[in-house]
Amino acid sequence: MFFIVHTALGPGLLENAYEECLYFELCQAGLKVEKQKTLPLVYNEVNLESGYRINLLVEKSIIIEIKAIGTLNDTHLAQILTYMKLSKCKLGLLVNFNVKSLKYGIKRVIF
Repeated sequence: MFFIVHTALGPGLLENAYEECLYFELCQAGLKVEKQKTLPLVYNEVNLESGYRINLLVEKSIIIEIKAIGTLNDTHLAQILTYMKLSKCKLGLLVNFNVKSLKYGIKRVIF
């Protein structure tokens, strides 16, 4: 799915464009996908609406965090790891669409 979207659009668009197209492709494939899933932060047994949002949550078990930036760095990895910890998901994909070849833009993350 990622390669279909990247091939059709190429690099250079905003993250939300890739998110919408990837959401469409995943739903077309019959997967249950939640877009912009709110991720509350629980602190001292209090549920805080902190504004965290998972780009795409697939089958309630895989987080897809979409980027459209020059290069991924440790901050982006920390972000998806935090989302995985808060959501109790064990698998995540950090996808940077702003690359010439998408094989260099996908990072699999296991918590």
